[in-house]
Amino acid sequence: MTRHSLAREFSRSQISKDPFANEVAPLREEFKRFQQGAFADWRLIVDGMVARPASFSQVELKSFPRRSHITMIQCEEGWSYVAEWTGVPLSHVLELVGALPQVRYVVYRSIQPDWWESIDMADAPHPQTLLTYEMNGGELPVGFGGPLRMRVSRQLGYKSVKYLNRLTLTDNLKPFGKGLGGANSDGGYAWYAGL
Repeated sequence: MTRHSLAREFSRSQISKDPFANEVAPLREEFKRFQQGAFADWRLIVDGMVARPASFSQVELKSFPRRSHITMIQCEEGWSYVAEWTGVPLSHVLELVGALPQVRYVVYRSIQPDWWESIDMADAPHPQTLLTYEMNGGELPVGFGGPLRMRVSRQLGYKSVKYLNRLTLTDNLKPFGKGLGGANSDGGYAWYAGL
């Protein structure tokens, strides 16, 4: 697969009947407060090298153009499943905030401590890179990353961070973590985890 090709898309009949929600560390009290309020106060903060830093609610994200695709998520641990993912293309949000020309990476973080990854400007504007809020026609379940999950369809599952709450646009990954581009890279995994 080249960096500009599409991940394979599947038919609705191929959606996995029992998708696997991998185990996560206990969710923080802050997350539980958002969950009790049906995520009405959940925000996605977008900052860094942008002309217009912003903060978007779930309602705002759902009002933007939406896209769906049925793709397989694959884990480095060997499991996989096919699901329909729906959300706003990351490219739309990058346009809204006015990503500066020198941006090379989007660093994205979870409300869960130490969960973060990054992608470059080949994957960020790709049509299959979504800020997902629905799965298989319904709200994205918490076990699968709800209320908001990055979905990078052309890379392994660890690049599709759950509980997304911040995007930072940058030209340099060195200031983040160990400077390797993600929590998993800091732990020894590849930064580019292409399928």
